[in-house]
Amino acid sequence: MTTYRVTHRTAYDYSGEVTTSFGRAHLLPRTQPDQRCPDARVVVEPAPDELREHVDALGNRSTYFCVRTPHRALTVLAESTVTVDRAVVPPALRAWEEVRDRKDLDARPYALPSPRLPAQAEVARYAAPSFPPGRPLGEAAADLCRRIHADFAYVTGSTTVRSTVTDLLSGGEGVCQDFAHLAVAALRSRGLPARYVSGYLETRPPPGQPKLRGVDASHAWFSVWTGDGWLDLDPTNDRVVDDSYVVLAHGRDYGDVPPLKGVLFADSARSTMAVAVDLERVEPGVIG
Repeated sequence: MTTYRVTHRTAYDYSGEVTTSFGRAHLLPRTQPDQRCPDARVVVEPAPDELREHVDALGNRSTYFCVRTPHRALTVLAESTVTVDRAVVPPALRAWEEVRDRKDLDARPYALPSPRLPAQAEVARYAAPSFPPGRPLGEAAADLCRRIHADFAYVTGSTTVRSTVTDLLSGGEGVCQDFAHLAVAALRSRGLPARYVSGYLETRPPPGQPKLRGVDASHAWFSVWTGDGWLDLDPTNDRVVDDSYVVLAHGRDYGDVPPLKGVLFADSARSTMAVAVDLERVEPGVIG
């Protein structure tokens, strides 16, 4: 069991005056069987005229805000305390075809194409070597995770939130969002339910080991349905998701769960955005 304090600050600066800003955020950790979040809040500056939280159709915490005070800067700060207690994941021993053919109603929608992950022949071709007939799903998913880690370079700034899986396959480099998208699309090409997961990864490397990629920022990985539950794997770092990870949201793809999106009315021709994330481990007995 590990407890973290999470701080995620997004700051916008505009070259001209903004009269109204509308925003939607997925910045508060989920509460689920292996993760509790007893304390969380979103603070917007300037003070918003409206600020509401609800749980969306996928079970994620979503925050809406509206700022009508004229402004040239906007800051969205999310603060939370979250406790993670993930048990060792049992091996997914069912053959992948058996899982594909099951009628698990809660999981089946994640087997369908989604707006950012349409069915594509090149993705199916990439997935095929990991899914020979009869292979246990756990082995197949782990092999897919390993191949993505080995085949593509992690290069900050090489892609944008609008980049596609085709961009990754042709360019050979990307970031965690791209790798998660490829994994989800590849699993769906085999008829398997898979979802995109957004969250954070702790920044404490083991002694003598290099710092893991994808830290000090929002992170992303994938989750595949095994017939008995969800198995989460991180292709950016080729590892099983454990207590080092904090889950923000699940979606069909990034488009369902961007950390922050919005609309503004402004005379501003230019804007800049700065994001800072801190995931701090809290020692037992000092919460509060």
